[in-house]
Amino acid sequence: MSSTLTRPVAPAGPVRTGGPGRRTRILALPEARWAAAALLLFLAALPLHLLGAPWWTWGPLYALTYVTGGWEPGWEGLKALRGKTLDVDLLMVVAALGAAAIGQVLDGALLIVIFATSGALEAFATARTADSVRELLDLAPATATRLGEAGAEETVPTQELSLGDVILVRPGERVGADGRVLDGASEVDQATITGEPLPVAKEPGDEVFAGTLNGTGALRVAVERDPSDSVIARIVAMVEEASGTKAPTQLFIEKVEQRYSIGMVAGTVALFAVPLAFGAALQPTLLRAMTFMIVASPCAVVLATMPPLLSAIANAGRHGVLIKSAVVMERLGQIDAVALDKTGTLTEGTPRVTDIRPLASSGLSEDALLTLAAATEHPSEHPLARAVLEAARTRGLTLPPVADFASTPGTGVTATVDGRTVGVGSPARLPATPTGDAEAAAGLAARLEENGRTAVLVVLDGTPVGVLGIADRLRTDARSTVVRLTRLTGGAPVLVTGDNPRAAARLAAEAGIADVRAGLLPQDKVHAVKELASAGRKVLVVGDGVNDAPALAAAHTGIAMGRAGSDLALETADAVVVRDELATVPTAVALSRRCRRLVVQNLVIAAVFITGLVVWDLVGTLPLPLGVAGHEGSTVIVGLNGLRLLREAAWTRAGSDG
Repeated sequence: MSSTLTRPVAPAGPVRTGGPGRRTRILALPEARWAAAALLLFLAALPLHLLGAPWWTWGPLYALTYVTGGWEPGWEGLKALRGKTLDVDLLMVVAALGAAAIGQVLDGALLIVIFATSGALEAFATARTADSVRELLDLAPATATRLGEAGAEETVPTQELSLGDVILVRPGERVGADGRVLDGASEVDQATITGEPLPVAKEPGDEVFAGTLNGTGALRVAVERDPSDSVIARIVAMVEEASGTKAPTQLFIEKVEQRYSIGMVAGTVALFAVPLAFGAALQPTLLRAMTFMIVASPCAVVLATMPPLLSAIANAGRHGVLIKSAVVMERLGQIDAVALDKTGTLTEGTPRVTDIRPLASSGLSEDALLTLAAATEHPSEHPLARAVLEAARTRGLTLPPVADFASTPGTGVTATVDGRTVGVGSPARLPATPTGDAEAAAGLAARLEENGRTAVLVVLDGTPVGVLGIADRLRTDARSTVVRLTRLTGGAPVLVTGDNPRAAARLAAEAGIADVRAGLLPQDKVHAVKELASAGRKVLVVGDGVNDAPALAAAHTGIAMGRAGSDLALETADAVVVRDELATVPTAVALSRRCRRLVVQNLVIAAVFITGLVVWDLVGTLPLPLGVAGHEGSTVIVGLNGLRLLREAAWTRAGSDG
């Protein structure tokens, strides 16, 4: 494999500070521009060459292909040579030039294009990952409102905040630092940190995190961590650190390149110099050495691995799974343990009304109770309100007009509906007249919460009339996905989530997962992944949020759910499920394993051809045309064999595995 795939790539242009429109574009990378130029020139020359046009029509185009696609790996190879390191890139350029020298211009140009394209793809993936890490920093606001001793407000950069400072977080603002609420009540959307699908009510004494989004109330927060040590800052650090742990695989590839390169050069030089030293004629000796260079060149080895991997990537892409590189496709089939996030991964990520429980004493039907709740919640923008309104729309209910709407952060909403006062909100905080109905409603709410639901109390003129249960819904394909992953890996997946233990346990039971690890912050998820890895497991992590990004980076392989996935998760993950179909995850794993088997087949074929031709050239007289024919024949065989994974049947068969 080309060392271009493993060289670190510096981000192009000046440092950017987030926003999807400011990410590195592929053509902004010089590697991509040179590779595109080489590919276009090759495609222009190929038909002219194959149709027998005069050499002067396609010869210059091939020459430009060599220059545009080969100068960068050749130059890097020369610089590595100055550092006493020999890599396959340089030898590929030499082999391509050698092929051209004996008339195999097409073979050399194709080799140049393959390596240039691989390098461009890896450079793009590396640059995009660097962009996404920078974008994460935008989650934390640049400034915060610091309160002085007399209550005076001062806008300061968040990096100037110190332990003990008190900041004011107004409605709709992001929290400027990790801290604890001193005064005020609100709901805070902290999905970026914990992955919880619903905003969490905050009151004095509760902890809040930098970068999370405040709701409708104002909060006074005491800073408890230095901004450089906040949870969001540690996420950035962990993504960068975990991404660097993939270097051992790259070092192994470089060692293989070194051994192969040294052996190939030594063999070529010896085959040319030794016979000359014993008086052999120059021309036949040079011909034999050049033949050795051709038949020993790793074109067949390169094609033994790339066509199956790229075909599998293309096939997966047609079915909504974006595999970011050939290395990822290969690694995906090695996994033997799976860690799944809950919200947005096993579940749909959208709260829905699951229970409508009117009290018997209220005399209300389910539709009547839902109508009261939906009408009252209609002016609200709280996620729970949207869930109630969606349930009413699904049932086709007509909502009456409301008046005197009021919202109390952390408590609920009230409004006048048909002349009566209706309250909808937290059973623990919504005022209600203490009666037997209140006790019945409290018991009903407790039972719903024990089953992992979020309970919402409905009060009519101060008297409880019913309770709604709201929960995130399990994906329809979640249970079958868990079963297939269990069969593919030999062990059941682990659920890792920042959600509360009761909700996590309920969803896990529905999905068929026994090992549940709930209430986890991002660093806890990383610890869980490393714990599995320390037991010798190769862990696949599937998630969708910013809070999942460190675990995705720390895992052997990471897959992000694409529809609701955060930018950082999508960029950090090795693969993305674009269509948000969880069932494609085990299919992609199975396809990768089929791909690995095909790669092994191709490597055996390539090794047999190369070994046979090299031995023939060393112990006998291998005619150059026959050597080229054997070399090209092995290349065609392994190439066609690898392209089998492009067929629809390959995905269908992978879907039946497990």
